[in-house]
Amino acid sequence: MAVADRDRELYVARLTRLALSGPDGVPVGKLDDVVVTPAGPSDAPRVIGFVANMQRRQIFVNAARVAEIDASGARLATGTLDLRRFERRPGEILLARDLLDTRVGGEIVNDVAIVQVPDEFRAWKVARVALNSAGLLRRRAGRVVPWLEVRHLFDAGPVARHVAALRDLHPADVANTIAELPADRRHELAEAMEDERLADLLEELPEDEQLELIEGMDVARLADIIEEMEPDDAADLLGEMPAAERDEILSAMAPEDAQPLRRLLAYGEDTAGGLMTPEPLIVGPDVTVAEALARMREPKIPASLAAQVFVVEPPFETPTGRFIGEAGFQRLLREPPHRRVGDCIDEAYQPIMADVPEAEVARRLAAYDTVAIAVVDSARRLIGVITVDDVLDHLLPEDWRRRRAAVS
Repeated sequence: MAVADRDRELYVARLTRLALSGPDGVPVGKLDDVVVTPAGPSDAPRVIGFVANMQRRQIFVNAARVAEIDASGARLATGTLDLRRFERRPGEILLARDLLDTRVGGEIVNDVAIVQVPDEFRAWKVARVALNSAGLLRRRAGRVVPWLEVRHLFDAGPVARHVAALRDLHPADVANTIAELPADRRHELAEAMEDERLADLLEELPEDEQLELIEGMDVARLADIIEEMEPDDAADLLGEMPAAERDEILSAMAPEDAQPLRRLLAYGEDTAGGLMTPEPLIVGPDVTVAEALARMREPKIPASLAAQVFVVEPPFETPTGRFIGEAGFQRLLREPPHRRVGDCIDEAYQPIMADVPEAEVARRLAAYDTVAIAVVDSARRLIGVITVDDVLDHLLPEDWRRRRAAVS
């Protein structure tokens, strides 16, 4: 490991004594442990969350809700937390509780280092393990080894190994693999999967198979999984649930995640409003071409949404201020970096209304030769965009993924 990476390592024994703070920096609890998934065939154990002591109970804090971690502790990105008591799921490993003081030959585990995953958003993984000779004082210097030298420590049984092996596959291939398993095995694997990975899997399944896979899961877990899904896919899944169950899940979600879904659910399934995602790349007209291209390069943004920016007046979250226009990446690449995006608008481009049927949406996408089209309300405020893959998912037969797998 490079020296720079070692400088960014965080050691669990020290981290678990530090404060957990809200977005404003005010302490709300203390970190108690780090929860990781088992190692995959080619991947280090991943941090999926943290156990924190808060209001006299231990709760689980999803890693996606943690904005930053450093030597002073962890700071939340949002003030919304699930305050239910922490319960370990199958396959999860608690670094402090399970590994510290574990014997490895003639040595014991003194500490475990985690490090941020390069080019990933709020993601950490196990990097190294500190070992001491058995019998020596806990904090006495020993040796530090890469996690691979002691990978057996991160083995949590056959189900966890199966989940770890699936982690290396594309979500579509995971869906095909899962479909061939007995129902009880599918449920077992779904229960053991990380929330983000299970969300990716659900997006590859027809709604009836989604509902079968998550049947029996508790509301808090479902809320976390749906928060990880793309909004349009999440709305499709929620739309298939009974109203009471849907409302219970939405109430358990963070308000900033639930509100866009409530808006999507108000539109007909086969209309522009029902197809759109409320999280496009949005910029103001005075943003420079260089800034817009930098936004497009962010690794977490899907390719279909990174192909263009949508220019609006403030506010810059849907529903935005007045929609001004669209600028595609090819046009921006031909412009000087200092030029205003507002001067690069495609004048022929026109948005559509939320009640337009999906067939007309497909026709307009083809006519504009674009991968996404803006959806506006009666006040011409941007409320979402529809991508080509959103339309194809609705127009193709439900089993198209199965047919693709059979051909490949």
